[in-house]
Amino acid sequence: MNRSLIFGCCGLTLLGWTGPIYADIYGYIDQAGVWHLTNIPPSNDARYKLLQRGEATRPKGWNDSLYWSNPRLNRSAYKTLIMRESRRHGIDPALVRAVIHAESAFNPRAVSSAGASGLMQLMPATAARFNVRDVFDPEENIRGGVAYLAFLLKLFNGDHRLAVAAYNAGEGAVQRYNGIPPYEETTKYVARVMSLYQRYLNP
Repeated sequence: MNRSLIFGCCGLTLLGWTGPIYADIYGYIDQAGVWHLTNIPPSNDARYKLLQRGEATRPKGWNDSLYWSNPRLNRSAYKTLIMRESRRHGIDPALVRAVIHAESAFNPRAVSSAGASGLMQLMPATAARFNVRDVFDPEENIRGGVAYLAFLLKLFNGDHRLAVAAYNAGEGAVQRYNGIPPYEETTKYVARVMSLYQRYLNP
């Protein structure tokens, strides 16, 4: 009993860890409430679910902790701003929300290692291109990010997957490869945003 309790607490502590994790973590809770964790992808045990991505495989903005495979959706944050800018540019607000979710998990102060900032993770050049002066201001960031997404959708004839790939890797990379660039981060990013998009579409 004591050993199981300690293991359960350690498991929860590990999954709440905010420092870098260098391997994917799989796990499940048994009927006794005990966590079972492993860094080896289980092939014959469907109970194990992916709980946390390691640094090497984690797509950008994937910050859902215990909810990797079934993340909590946020339908209310910045609703007025998202609706206003989406309507202005004729974009589905569910797609905008999916991009924000994947990019920053709705953290307006988020900063990536590459220097992208704010809710929609605008790079300095992109922010300047769309007249965003303060990337940490939610209104400015969403305005610029949605304008950029609208530009990409128009550039790629409304193809959501290509526009999202370009949002991550740049429009030049998508044009160069004539499709989604074969970058691991980009392919996973596109899959994640498209999954979130479908979920945000459904009430």
